[in-house]
Amino acid sequence: MGSTVLSLRIDGELLDRLRSHAAKRGMSVQDYVARTLIREDFDERFKTAVDETEKFYGAEGTEAGRREEAPAAPPRDHVRPSAGIA
Repeated sequence: MGSTVLSLRIDGELLDRLRSHAAKRGMSVQDYVARTLIREDFDERFKTAVDETEKFYGAEGTEAGRREEAPAAPPRDHVRPSAGIA
């Protein structure tokens, strides 16, 4: 995989903030910006994948489409594992 140059013109105040954020992480500004872009790209691709999955399975297969149901009560003859153990 090769690399390509990307030039940006940014405000001095933004560059100072980027330098500060990068320094806190022990990174160069270039590495910090690249890492941030990679993370943002992953988040976007992940959200798209989730949306596509929801479309494929429909709302019923998602958390939003499920109704919350009360847990079933245990049968009356159910014995708890701790019963009789002190």
